[in-house]
Parts: sequence; C-alpha cells; structure tokens
Amino acid sequence: MIVRDRPSGLKLFLLLRGSVLPRILPTLIINIVIATLVTLSHGDLFELKITLTTIPFTLIGLPIAIFLGFRNNAAYDRFWEGRKLWGELVLRSRNFSRQCQSLIDYPAPAVASNGLTDIRVRMIYRAIAFSHAVRDLLRNQQTAPELQDLLLEAEWQQLQKASNKPDFLMQKMGQDLQLCMKQGRIDACLAASIDTTLSALTGAAASCERIRNTPIPFSYTLLLHRTAYIYCFLLPFGLVDSIGFMTPFVVAIVAYTFFGLDALGDEIEEPFGLESNDLPLNAICRAIEIDLRASLQDEHVLTALAPVNYCLN
Repeated sequence: MIVRDRPSGLKLFLLLRGSVLPRILPTLIINIVIATLVTLSHGDLFELKITLTTIPFTLIGLPIAIFLGFRNNAAYDRFWEGRKLWGELVLRSRNFSRQCQSLIDYPAPAVASNGLTDIRVRMIYRAIAFSHAVRDLLRNQQTAPELQDLLLEAEWQQLQKASNKPDFLMQKMGQDLQLCMKQGRIDACLAASIDTTLSALTGAAASCERIRNTPIPFSYTLLLHRTAYIYCFLLPFGLVDSIGFMTPFVVAIVAYTFFGLDALGDEIEEPFGLESNDLPLNAICRAIEIDLRASLQDEHVLTALAPVNYCLN
C-alpha cells in the first residue's frame, strides 16, 4: 500500500511509485506511435483513405467509461471488504487476548515468562500465529519460520503437514478451550464467549479466502480489455481529420485514462498480493503481534513496520 501525502505541482506528474503508468507504458507507447503514424499519413493506409468520424467514438466511449467505472467499483469493493476483514482480525485478536487473561482462571497472571505450558499464553501466541498463517495462505506463501517460536514443537510439526494452516490452528484453539472446561478453569457460559470470538476470527479468514478464490468473472474483464484496446487503437483515425497534429496528444490522454483504469481494476481486484497498491498484510500482522505480546508483558519488543519508499507491505 502506498502511504504518502498527496503530491502537488510538478511532482504530481512525475511520480511513478504507486502509479499504474509503468504497467501500461509499453501498450501506451505503441498506441502513441500508431497515432503519430496515422497523423503523418493523414489516415491513409497504402493509398487507402480510412475515413472515420468522431460519432462512433462518442457513442462507444461513454459506455466503455461507464463499464470501466462499474468494474473499478466492484474491484474497490473487494479491496475495501478485505481491509474491513483484516480490521476485524485485529479487533477480535485483541478481544481474544483480553478474554483469555480475564476469563480463564489461574492463580498467577498470564505473562510471557510463563512459557507455552501456560494455556493462556499458548492460546494468545497461537492467535498471533493465526494472523500470520492467514496472510501466508492468502498470498500462497510458505509458512513463516517465525511461527515456530509461537507454537509447541509438536504443534509446529503438525502445522507443516496441514493443508489449511489457519483452520488447523483454530482446531487447536478449540481443543485447548475444551481442556480449560474439563479442568474447571472456565465456566461453560464464559467459554461460549471465547468460542464466539474464535468463530469470528475463523469467519474473517474464510471471507478473505472467498475474495481470493472468487475473482471478477473473466468474460466481463476480457470484454472490457478488448473494447478499450480496440477503441484506443482506432481513435487516431477518427481524430486526425478534425484535430490534425494534436491527434497523438489527445490519443495519449484518452489511452492513459482507459488503459490506466483497466490496469488499476486488475491490481486492486486481488487485494492480498504483494503489489504496491495491495493491502499491507505484513504491517497488520505485525500490529497484531505487537499488541498481543504487549498484553503478555513480553520482553521481545517489536516495532511497527514503516513504509519503504512510501510502500507499506
């Protein structure tokens, strides 16, 4: 995610970090070259005059702009829903830590120095591991090695073999909660409130999987790609007779807008990736880990991730 103040003046036109321009630049250059050739030849192709007026481009341009707007709205809805779900993970993780420490009965407070033999510490550390596991699942990455320090050795070995690692960790959460009930450390009614939090964490993770596994229908995207490209590459023939040498400049502006909106929709459609405009899942996981470790008075102090070249990942 790009994190910076809005630039002003000339910087607004020169910035490339976070812009879709590098992604569409080859196609844009080809479009401008074609527009320049059409302008120099006055629309003649091998002694054949290609006559087009601005009327068909006016009729087609408006629907393309509307459909690109609809698609970008749908893509941004996916992006924003993903951000809300990760906000839910942050909230529920904090609540879970509080519930484990206040509702599960132990003679001593829950602190990190107790180690993983303290079931409260074990469950809170597992909640940290859960956020990392969800991130790795959404990004199709290998399990982060730092999770090993948050889990029992046997649990870490089992995690390596699990196909859905977040679900495996939640199963372990349920087993520990059941163990607390059997040992009389928590009443059933209080255990139900913790179980509700666990269910909310699972629901947020499953909703993120739904977004990742259900892209915008490809046929819809393909139609917009084709229409936008055909429109921009034919546009010089419709403008050259009316605006002359200004044709490449006008075509460049129109093509940048259409190609840029198309590329931007592709980029934010999958909000959990590693591109500049994707959600900063590493930073969110770090924030969860900082909060939960602090609640256990953990001496292992972490710092929040900072943007690198204005990019927070």
